[in-house]
Amino acid sequence: MTCLLLGAVLLGNLAACVTAQDPVVLAPPAQVRFDSVDYKNILRWTAPPNNNSLQYYVQWKIYGEPQWLDVDGCQGIQNHQCDLSAVTSDLREWYYARVHASSLPSSKSAWALSPRFSPRWDTKISPPALRLNVTEQGIVVRVKPPRLLVRKMPSSMHYNIYLIPTSGEEEVFEMDCCSNKLTLKELKHKANYCFQAQTVITLQAKSSARSSLKCATML
Repeated sequence: MTCLLLGAVLLGNLAACVTAQDPVVLAPPAQVRFDSVDYKNILRWTAPPNNNSLQYYVQWKIYGEPQWLDVDGCQGIQNHQCDLSAVTSDLREWYYARVHASSLPSSKSAWALSPRFSPRWDTKISPPALRLNVTEQGIVVRVKPPRLLVRKMPSSMHYNIYLIPTSGEEEVFEMDCCSNKLTLKELKHKANYCFQAQTVITLQAKSSARSSLKCATML
């Protein structure tokens, strides 16, 4: 009887040790998604509930490929985002990304997967910035395009410039990517004119929203 009791005690202690050493299972990150503007492709996620001091590990792969690859600079990070622009730059491809959370020393979550992502179709295009200069001859409209877009595809962009008078119909003028100004003449003396601009990428049939309204009054 003594031996049986001793064995039961030893087994109970062993079970307690095993239970104590089991890693705590963390909830995975939530709302994993790509946020892409002008082909700058940022993966974002939210932390699991009640876990704000975790480390995150991010991987990516091309759609259809079996192998997941680590994202350099996004291993063991505490941020809730990771820039994947360098590894998701091919506009012909579709991509996935995934992230898991870890809490030292050994507990970690399951992987949380992003929706499938295409930089060509899913990125949002920014409008150019507008600057107006009033002269005796007319109004000079200058555009400052988004810098990332100029680097990515300088030859396939153009800009729509919208002239919005206080009365009458709206007019649209097209500027190619290499122009930096548009001069509008024969405008009414002391009349007020407002402008908006839009970026258009012809090869991809993509366009931005219009820029904020800018107005000027003729001399």
